[in-house]
Amino acid sequence: MKRRYYAIAAVVLAGVSLLLLTWSLRTKKSSPPAVTNRVAVQKNMASPGGEDLTTVYAHNLELRKGPEFRIYVRWLRGQMESLRADRTLSLDDVESFVFHIDRGLVHANIGDIQGYLNSAVASQSPLKNIKLSGEGKELKVSGTLHKLLMPLPVEVLGTLAPAPNGRIHLTVSKINVLKVPVKALMGGLKLEVNDIVGSKPAPGIEVSQNDIYLDTTKLLPPPHIRGQMSGITIQLPDVAVTYGDTTTDDEAELAQWHNFLRLRGGTVGFGKLTMHQADLTLIDASDDVWFDLDLANYQTQVVKGYSRMTPEKGLEIFMPDVGGEMPAGSVSLDTLKDRNRPLPKVAPQKSKR
Repeated sequence: MKRRYYAIAAVVLAGVSLLLLTWSLRTKKSSPPAVTNRVAVQKNMASPGGEDLTTVYAHNLELRKGPEFRIYVRWLRGQMESLRADRTLSLDDVESFVFHIDRGLVHANIGDIQGYLNSAVASQSPLKNIKLSGEGKELKVSGTLHKLLMPLPVEVLGTLAPAPNGRIHLTVSKINVLKVPVKALMGGLKLEVNDIVGSKPAPGIEVSQNDIYLDTTKLLPPPHIRGQMSGITIQLPDVAVTYGDTTTDDEAELAQWHNFLRLRGGTVGFGKLTMHQADLTLIDASDDVWFDLDLANYQTQVVKGYSRMTPEKGLEIFMPDVGGEMPAGSVSLDTLKDRNRPLPKVAPQKSKR
């Protein structure tokens, strides 16, 4: 009798083991391989052929983001990433890629930000006539809010800080209502953060109690910039944003560099050309502080410039600023290596910031 029980138990155990083995094999076949890091994702997105990433370098770049906004890239190191895994990176479609910054220093003029908010975002915000000011980490936002059928001049005070996923975190510490009639105060007037940004904030604005999170890739037009910020401070007249292990006190050294945007590696398309193992440099031929570049309309600048092949089979394109014209003649490589040797002047000259 015991032997029969042992035999039955052995058969049941063998059956269970077989079922577990079958289930394990099916799980391995059906489960997609896990991507363990951002680099693996980037390699899959870099180009349809899975080639190397496209590295981006930039110095002294005034990058236009639509007709109403621009940022000032003092310098950056990062990758140019495709948003479409089945298509080659292309400069001809600013909606198809992002610049992912690993390290760098980027400025935005407070007046430009203020103007953009009033022109592009104000239609979706209850706060009108927005004005910005502040110093260091402290930001002051003032404007006119319509509440209780009357315009209210308000002032919002908060602290800026980097947030995960490349966002900006504004912690609201106080909302002041200025010059309010006594009757309104007696009516128990009370303002919350939601009253300032609206019940349905503009894309890129998220509210959580007294915290406002800003996603610049949704708030601002392309070309988009992403990356984990390491610091954000107000240094009038600008807001300075750092990425990675970067400081803002290297202005003297940065000023010695010529102005350029360089793409290395991967596959990059521009115009009717496609460059494999890309080695493409856009160089500012204007004799001024910033390289005014409009990637949405860069062909106009390229047509007015000139290009040359390098011994490494790369391509260098010398371009004027937006609205500028190229002078006759060429620029030597020795001149590009030494900022003390002036580049040919371009007419008309744009005003320096």
